[in-house]
Amino acid sequence: MKKIVFLFILFSRFSFSQEIDTIPFNSYKDRIVAYADIGSNSSHFTLQDNFNLGVNKLHFKHNIKTILGVGFSYKWFAIHLGFALPGNLKSTSKFGNSKYFDLKLRGTYKQIYYYAGLRSYRGFYLKNEYEWNDSLTSFQPNGIYPNLSSSSIEIDVWYFISKKFDMHAVLGRVGNYKRFAQTIYFKNSINAFNINNKSESIIPSALSDSTDRMNANSMGVIELAFIPGYAFVNRFKNWQYSAFGGVGVAFQSSYYIKDKVSRSFTGLAPRFDFRLSYGYNVSDYFIFIEGNYNLRSVKIQSLQYNQSFFNARLIGGYRFKTKSSKRKENPSL
Repeated sequence: MKKIVFLFILFSRFSFSQEIDTIPFNSYKDRIVAYADIGSNSSHFTLQDNFNLGVNKLHFKHNIKTILGVGFSYKWFAIHLGFALPGNLKSTSKFGNSKYFDLKLRGTYKQIYYYAGLRSYRGFYLKNEYEWNDSLTSFQPNGIYPNLSSSSIEIDVWYFISKKFDMHAVLGRVGNYKRFAQTIYFKNSINAFNINNKSESIIPSALSDSTDRMNANSMGVIELAFIPGYAFVNRFKNWQYSAFGGVGVAFQSSYYIKDKVSRSFTGLAPRFDFRLSYGYNVSDYFIFIEGNYNLRSVKIQSLQYNQSFFNARLIGGYRFKTKSSKRKENPSL
């Protein structure tokens, strides 16, 4: 009888250890995670149409600033705040002065990862305006638009098919992976993005005709997007890397405003989801390089408006132990 009981206990422990071992990641959600990052963001946009003077495409860009961010995570909650350091990386006389603001919230619940972000950029330059503007030269090639702004609000929800795919562990803030894992995912997004030039038209008067869209001082989009995709994460020694890729569609309601009078339109547009990360990740600390790219587009009558968002940064953080984390990680204490 004692042998039977012993074998049952041994089998139970083996089965339990096998079940635990099927979890491919370590979770540190009971630790307080503090991290900082440094990098750069971009929110460039283009406008395409049959403008005057034979111009077909306008490239609006902002000056580059170094972005410093700080973030905290604990259990299911995480917050990240980013702000631009003083000064611009390019000459303000040629590329203007730009102001940034960036706020992010993120968290997970079971197989769901959610993200909310607010971006705001003010101060753009029109690349190579000298090609049609006689008041500029090749030494001073760009038109400066200090009141032109670009802003966006984004709410994203990812659902991962695999229970072995944990977004916090993938990002490396609140966990790390022990081996390869992959999943199919579905991303749903609610986005609102627009450009605004206060009371002045966005398109320079020399290029516009008498139509309202050419003389609009604001234009934007509210959309609902659905993107299926594939993601994987892997680990080599203490180095962890991951990649996401997806293609979907967005249902849009676009608009433009001229002299406080607006017109709206509906339509469809393709949507893409790309994200890469690579870093060193151990139990107490992590260092990562991350990059993600988002391209959004809308057609307002014959005017094509493309808005791109790009972010690249270096992230480093530390996981502080708490009483609950010590109990969970060392049950014998």
